[in-house]
Amino acid sequence: MDPAAPTTHLLYLHGFRSSPRSMKAQKMAQRVRADHPGVRWWCPQLPPSPAEAMAQVMQGIADWPRDGMAVVGSSLGGFYARWVALQTGCRSVLLNPAAFPARDLSKYIGEQTAWHDPEERFFFQPGYVDELQAQQADIERLAPGQPATPDQQFAVVAQGDEVLDWREMQAFCAGGAIRLLPGSDHAISDFDDHIDAVLQFLFSRG
Repeated sequence: MDPAAPTTHLLYLHGFRSSPRSMKAQKMAQRVRADHPGVRWWCPQLPPSPAEAMAQVMQGIADWPRDGMAVVGSSLGGFYARWVALQTGCRSVLLNPAAFPARDLSKYIGEQTAWHDPEERFFFQPGYVDELQAQQADIERLAPGQPATPDQQFAVVAQGDEVLDWREMQAFCAGGAIRLLPGSDHAISDFDDHIDAVLQFLFSRG
């Protein structure tokens, strides 16, 4: 992979119960369209099945140039982004990534509501935990051969995250560049303070 290659295709992966309408996804979309109009932006609505979600993503990026693509993911999307980066060798940005989603989401088996549309419901099936465990195994298998580097991975980790343990997130992001926030929260409500650093990593190459 060419670390100096410009980003021409950008994938954004939202978190559990979230959607392309999330605050961070919307802010990223607006900035990319305004400042980098030639970049192909894709933020799909992911199905609740982790296996189906990643199959949809891999099909959607099948013809993307690996040197020119990057992925950004938040929470569960951050876990997915790490998986995609290891599969493709592309650059990645992880925003409060879920380090152990199979463990954490096992508590949410059953009917769930979508954050941005409470009328929208889905059923989180026990088998989805098994799919996450399989993806975790993929990450552990691929990571030793494709270690994260500051050129290839950038993470924003909030010590004030009320949902995930920042120490686990920091370990999950090891090897890459980490912007460790002394406070903030799981949603990174102060994302305006950090979006420039994310964009600089994605678009200031060479």
